[in-house]
Parts: sequence; C-alpha cells; structure tokens
Amino acid sequence: MAGKFISSIDVRREHVEWGSMAWFSSPVASNAKDLVVLEVNLSPAAGHNFHKHPQQEEVLYIIEGEIEQWVDQEKRILRPGDSAFIAAGVVHASFNVSDRNSKLLAILGPCVGSEGYELVNVAQQEPWVSLK
Repeated sequence: MAGKFISSIDVRREHVEWGSMAWFSSPVASNAKDLVVLEVNLSPAAGHNFHKHPQQEEVLYIIEGEIEQWVDQEKRILRPGDSAFIAAGVVHASFNVSDRNSKLLAILGPCVGSEGYELVNVAQQEPWVSLK
C-alpha cells in the first residue's frame, strides 16, 4: 500500500483520565511500521504522568495551551510552536498548567507491538513520585 487517507470521522479517539488521544497513525490506523502519531488533549490541571517508551523516540509539538514538560529531571513550560525531543527509554511527563484544554501532537517511532505504542508507567517510583 502506498499510503492511506484517514477522515476525521474515522480517527479512533480514546478518552483517558487526564484527557484524550486521537490515533492518526499506527499499525491499526494506517498500517504504519515506523510512525505513531497522536493528537493529545490534556484537560486543565491534568497531565500524562511520568512514563517512558523503552524502544521509541518521541517528539512532542505544542499546538494549544501551556504544558509543563519534563524530560528526565529537567522541566520547561512549553507553549504553542514549542517542541521537545525524548530519546528512547527516557522518562518524561506532560502537565497542563493552563485553565483551558491543551493540545499537542505526539510522534513516536518506530512502531512497537500491534498498537504501535509501548508505555511503561514509572509515576509511583522515585525520583519521579517526588518531582510532581
């Protein structure tokens, strides 16, 4: 297959406790082998707590709002147009520090497993549990 068009009504949307994710590219959504692309919406004062992707690099690109972005033990406030690169296996977290929804684009590669996405939650481990 040369490619695939994906209509906005066909995008799989997943609601999670901290917001939502829309899957634009993954093995299931687009038959991708190397790219997982997600639109991530973070509710006000919510966040995707400390986690890592052992075999995947990630780029986060901020579209709306203000994100307190952690990469390892360093944090920055990111605004629309800002981005962060996270190497494979590096712990990171994203927290919405605005009073409205924040939106970002997450691009990971390569695809891992049938969903294309591998996540290890470390939010309850030190030093991460003490950082936020």
